[in-house]
Amino acid sequence: MNPKEKVAISPAIVLAVLLSFTATSRADEKSQTLSGTRLLDWTDDLSVRIIDEAHHFLDRKLAESIVSREKLWSRDFSSKEAYEKSIEPNREHFKKSIGVVEQRLPVVMERYGDDSNPALVAETDRYQVYQVRWPVLNGVCGEGLLLEPKRKPVAYVVTLPDADQTPEQIAGMAEGVEPSLQFARRFAESGFEVVVPVLINRACDFSGNPEIRMTNQPHREWIHRQAFEMGRHLIGYEVQKVQSVVDWFQQVGGPDARIGVVGYGEGGLIAFYSAAVDKRIEACLVSGYFDSRQKVWEEPIYRNVWNLLREFGDAEIATLIAPRLLLIEHSVVPKVDGPPPVTKDRRGAAPGRLTTPSIESVRGELARASALDKVGMGQRRLVEGTDGQPVGPVSEVAVKTMAEAWKIPCEINLSTKLPGDNRKTFDAQARQKRQVEQLTTHIQIVQRKSDWVRDKWFLKKTDRKSVETFTQDTQKYREIFRNEVIGSFDDSLLPLVVRTRKIYDEPKWTGYDVVMDVWPELHAWGILCLPKDIKAGEKRPVVVCQHGLSGVPRDVIEKDVPAARAYHAFAAALAERGFVTFAPFNLYRNQDYTKFNHAPDYARLLQRKANPLRASLFSIIARQHEQILNWLGSLQFVDKTRIGFYGLSYGGYSAMRLPALLDGYVLSICSANFNDWPRKTISLDLPVSYIFTGEWEQMEFDLGHTFNYAEMAYLIFPRPFMVERGHNDSAGIDSWVASEYGKIRYLYNTMGLGDRTEIEYFNGGHEIHSAGTFRFLHKHLNWPEPAAEKAQ
Repeated sequence: MNPKEKVAISPAIVLAVLLSFTATSRADEKSQTLSGTRLLDWTDDLSVRIIDEAHHFLDRKLAESIVSREKLWSRDFSSKEAYEKSIEPNREHFKKSIGVVEQRLPVVMERYGDDSNPALVAETDRYQVYQVRWPVLNGVCGEGLLLEPKRKPVAYVVTLPDADQTPEQIAGMAEGVEPSLQFARRFAESGFEVVVPVLINRACDFSGNPEIRMTNQPHREWIHRQAFEMGRHLIGYEVQKVQSVVDWFQQVGGPDARIGVVGYGEGGLIAFYSAAVDKRIEACLVSGYFDSRQKVWEEPIYRNVWNLLREFGDAEIATLIAPRLLLIEHSVVPKVDGPPPVTKDRRGAAPGRLTTPSIESVRGELARASALDKVGMGQRRLVEGTDGQPVGPVSEVAVKTMAEAWKIPCEINLSTKLPGDNRKTFDAQARQKRQVEQLTTHIQIVQRKSDWVRDKWFLKKTDRKSVETFTQDTQKYREIFRNEVIGSFDDSLLPLVVRTRKIYDEPKWTGYDVVMDVWPELHAWGILCLPKDIKAGEKRPVVVCQHGLSGVPRDVIEKDVPAARAYHAFAAALAERGFVTFAPFNLYRNQDYTKFNHAPDYARLLQRKANPLRASLFSIIARQHEQILNWLGSLQFVDKTRIGFYGLSYGGYSAMRLPALLDGYVLSICSANFNDWPRKTISLDLPVSYIFTGEWEQMEFDLGHTFNYAEMAYLIFPRPFMVERGHNDSAGIDSWVASEYGKIRYLYNTMGLGDRTEIEYFNGGHEIHSAGTFRFLHKHLNWPEPAAEKAQ
C-alpha cells in the first residue's frame, strides 16, 4: 500500500474503539476504587495538602472572628452604669483567659535593704527612690522601684518598662534608655507617685533545670508554658502584680486615689490588660503595643491567649476600659526576631517575632473600638508622629496628653539631673532570677494540688448509684471538655463525597487510600485495609489504628518503614485477623516544611492559630474523625456498633481525647502515652517532660484543673478501655501510669464493670506489643481469635 494513500475509516469503527476504550477505562477505574466512591487521582503529598487545608480553614475562622465575636457581647449604652454592667461578663471571660483567677494577698509595700544596698536607693530635690517588694500570691511577690514625691502626689501611676528594660533604666538610674524617654522619672519629677515593677524578661538564663536540661526558651515562654497548662498565664501574673500596687495606692491615697497605668512594649500589653481588668484604674497609656491581633499567632508564644480572638481583639479590650481614659502611642515596637539562639546546650523555644505596625493599622483598630461603643462611651486619644512615623516610646507629648485628658493639675517636667544609685552590690540579674523562680515554684505547687481540685470538681459531683446516672451526669463534663478544653468548631460537615484508590493488594487484604470531604477547604485522609474473605451481607468490626507524632497512615501498616520498629504493622496484622482497619492521618505531622515553602514549624503553627479561637488542633481532628465515623458506619460490610480505637504515642494521646468526645468509638486502647498528663507536660523533674522540648504546642489551657487522663476515661466509661505500657518506655514512669490508671480501675470496679478495663505492662519500650490488646479487641469487638491463639 502506498503510504501516501488515504484510507477511509468507518465512523462506526471509530465509535466502537472509543466505547471500548471508555469501557476499559471505567473498568480499570472501578478495579482501582472502592465501590461507591470516586477515583482519587491526586498526586501530591496528601499529608502536606491536608495540613495546608487546615491552615486555610483556620485563616478563614480568624478572619470571620472580627464579626462573629460581636454576638458574644450585649453592650447597653443607656448609661455609664448600665454599660459597665453589660460588659462585666466579658471582663470575667477575659480575666479567666489571662489567668487572673487567684485571690491576691493583702498588700504591704516593703522598702527593703541592707548596709550595702539600702532601701533608699536615690534621692533628688523632688522625690526619693526606694527598692520595694510586695506580696501578690502565695510565694509570689512583685519587685521594683518606688519613686515617691516629696510633696503630696498629684496622682498615682504604675509605669511598666518593656520586658527587656529594667525599672532602673526608665527611672534614669542605669544606662540603656535615653534621658528624654525615661518615663518613670518624668512622672516622678512631675509630682506623681510612681511604682515601677520588674517584668519577666526575654533572656533564657534560668529557663530549665540545670540537673536535667537547660533551654533557649525566653523566661517569658518558660513561665508561659507551665502556667498555660494550669489555666494560668504570665500575663495574668503580671497583671495581678499591678493590681496589688493599685491595692496599695488605695491604702495610701484613699479610696478616691487617682490611679493610672503606663507601659511600653510588653509593659504596654500589661498596662492595657490591667486597665481592662481593674476598673479602679482611671487612665491608661499604651505605647508600642496596640494593633490588630489577627496575626497574634506570629508573635512570641508568651502572648498566646486562649479564647482571645474568639471574643476579643485590641478594639474589644479597649471597650472594657471605656468609659475610662485610654491613650495609644504609635511607637517603635521592641525588636524581637525570635527566641535566644539555639546552642548545643540550649534549644526547644517556640518561634515568634514582633514588628512595628503601620499607623494605618493602629488607626484602624482604634476606629473599630469607636464603632463598637457607638455613642462614644470611651475616652480615647491617639498620639502619632509626623507623616505617620512612630514616636516615643512614652514621649513627652504622650505624657502631657495623658495628664491633660486625665485633668491632672501638674506641669510635665524632666530635668537634666539623674538620680544616681546608692546601692553598692545591686544585681538586676539576681532579682530577675528570684522573679522567675517564684513563679516557677508557684505553678509547680498549683500543679501538685490539681488532683484534689479535679476530684472535687468531677468525681465527687457525679451520681454513681448506677451506670446510667453516672453517664448522664458526665454529659455536662463532656460538653466542658469539648467546648472549653479541646475547643470546638460547629461548622456543619459536608455530605459524604469519598475518593479512593487501591494502593495495596496483599494475600489476605486490600488497601485503599481514602479521602473524604469535611468542610469546603478541608478533607480527611486515611488508609482502609479490607479483608478479602468478607462474605456478602457480612458486617465486620473496625479498628481505627492511629499513628503517632510526625507519622502518616502507612507507618502503622508497612513492615519496611522506619516506624515499623514502634508500630509493628499492627493495622495490617489486625486486617489479617479479619478486622477491617482504618488508619487516619492526624494533623500533627512535624517535619521540615521549608522544602514545601513553609515555615519549619508549619504543622505546629496550627495550634497557635487555633488557640486564640478557643480551639486546638484536636478541634479540627475531632470533626475529621466524626466524618470518618459517618463514612465507616455507612459501609455495607461494617458493623457501626463495633468500631474501636487503638493508637500509639500521639495516637495514644488521640485515644484519650477522641473517644471521650465521640461515642462512635465503642472502645479505646491507649498505647505508649498514658500518663499523669499535666505532670508529664510541665514537670521540672522528668527528663522527657515537654517543658524541656521543642514540642511547644503540647500545652492545653487549664487541662491540669479539669481533665487528666482519669477524667478523660470517665467520659469514655462505660465503654471498654485499655492501657498498653512498656516498662522501658521513657515517655513516662510506671508509678505515674499506675497511679493515674488506678483511678480508672476504681471507677469500673465499683460500678460493676471491672471486666471492661485492663492495663498490660510488658518488657519493652515505646511500641505496640499486640498481645493483651489484640485479645481485648477480639473480646470486646466480638470477633473470634485465631484458632491457634484460642487453643492457648
